[in-house]
Amino acid sequence: EVQLEESGGGLVQTGGSLRLSCATSGFTFSDYAIGWFRQAPGKEREGVSCISSNKRASTYYADSVKGRFTISADNAEKTVYLQMNNLKPEDTAVYYCAADPTCGRWYLGHGMDYWGKGTTVTVSS
Repeated sequence: EVQLEESGGGLVQTGGSLRLSCATSGFTFSDYAIGWFRQAPGKEREGVSCISSNKRASTYYADSVKGRFTISADNAEKTVYLQMNNLKPEDTAVYYCAADPTCGRWYLGHGMDYWGKGTTVTVSS
């Protein structure tokens, strides 16, 4: 059974940091790109970041998080991380990780093969 489980969400003040984790199982981790997505209340889900499969050589970021968020992967642990620094109230959302053979569709906010259930990030002003 394919599973992706997010953790690390919580409440943080503006300017603070959080590190989200996406633990995976049930598929060949290195064969899949992993993306992070978020959905704020009343808004559509959007792509935040994606890391390519295999050697994890390529990373992609939404303009809104570029320079503040960093995606990384540990193939041995089958886990992907999203380090979020300098958080802003507009980063408040439910954050999801998802797996797909490529990062080709991450920017659409949908279309990935497998999804986690999400973790909530709240940034207070």
